[in-house]
This record gives sequence, structure tokens and C-alpha cells, in this order.
Amino acid sequence: MDLTAFFKLNYGLYVIPAMDGGRASGCVVNTLVQVTAEPARVTVAVNKENATAQAIQNTGFFAASVLTEDVPMDVISLFGFRTSREVDKFSEVPYQIDDHGVPYLCEGTNARFACKVLECWDVGTHLLFLAEVTDCEVLGTGHSMSYAYYHTVKKGLTPPKASSYQKSTPKTTGWRCTICGYIYEGEELPPDFVCPVCKQPASVFEKI
Repeated sequence: MDLTAFFKLNYGLYVIPAMDGGRASGCVVNTLVQVTAEPARVTVAVNKENATAQAIQNTGFFAASVLTEDVPMDVISLFGFRTSREVDKFSEVPYQIDDHGVPYLCEGTNARFACKVLECWDVGTHLLFLAEVTDCEVLGTGHSMSYAYYHTVKKGLTPPKASSYQKSTPKTTGWRCTICGYIYEGEELPPDFVCPVCKQPASVFEKI
């Protein structure tokens, strides 16, 4: 079975925030899908290990921000490759609060949705949430970023907890970041090296 066939499917790129116990979390996904218009409903799959998935389970609410092609890569690195358990992500970006008390991005995004969970299914590595859209708003005119654009134009990597993540076999000598998968080519990794994607130190790299 050639799993690269999945790369031919089209996706967008979104930040999914949630709030639980006064602490905000958020992660990047490519799995937000509209399922009906009347009533307005969406589904989203979030890795079970993410703090965001647990927050959505606990509260029953989440937001969704549609990322644009001009969103800074630092934003994707922050929400895609760092954990909300260790980093207050929303302290580093402009945001507003929706009617459910959930933060959402207000830069690098062209639309936002406020969502109330109706059902939740365990689908293996991820939880699949069916939600009612209780509010939505157009925030800008920038082009929505597709997952293909993220990879081919912005040269982005797939977060290990993403639904579409597939392990690759390196064809070079180097060091792999155990957090995001970035590969540094070379026999020796500088001790002060910092991963350009997830901003982690050299200590998290492994020899390949």
C-alpha cells in the first residue's frame, strides 16, 4: 500500500485553541472540515496526546482560526511544534476572546469560528469532535493557506502528532530533532545549535 497517496488529498491549515481551567492551549491541524451548512457544523481531529484535545474534552468548546499564506512561520512553529503544557502560546501572539471564553488569533488569519462540541469519537491516535458553529467571522482577505502550499512554498514540516504525519527514512548523515523531525545535515551537531522549526536545543537531537 502506497501511503503517499494521502498526500494527494487537499487540506487547509488551522489553529485550534481551547481554554481549560484558566489556561489556554492551541495546536495546528489540517483536519477542520465543514459537514453541514444548516445547521452549521464542523468536525476536527486532534491528537489525543495534545493538551488541546484534553481541554476540548473537559470543556466542550474550541475555536478555529483559518491561517493565511502570509502567516509567519514562527506562528506555525509555536502552535505546531511546541506544547501548551510548557509554553503560554497566546502570550506571544495577538488574540481576542470569543463568546465561550476561548482565545483566537487575529493576525495571519482570515476567518474564525466558535464551536460547541456535540459528539466525540476515539479514532485511534486522535479524537474526532463534531461541533456546532455558534459564531463565525471573516477577519481578512488573505488567501487561505493549503497544506500543499505550506509544504511546497513555505517548506514546512509535518508535526509528528498531525493526522497526516508519516515517518521518513533519511538518505543523509546528520541529526534529527526528536520534537519536530527537522534534519540537520552533517557529522557533528554544534552544541549551541537551536532547531529552526521548533526552537529546541541541540540536546533533543539524535544521530541518524
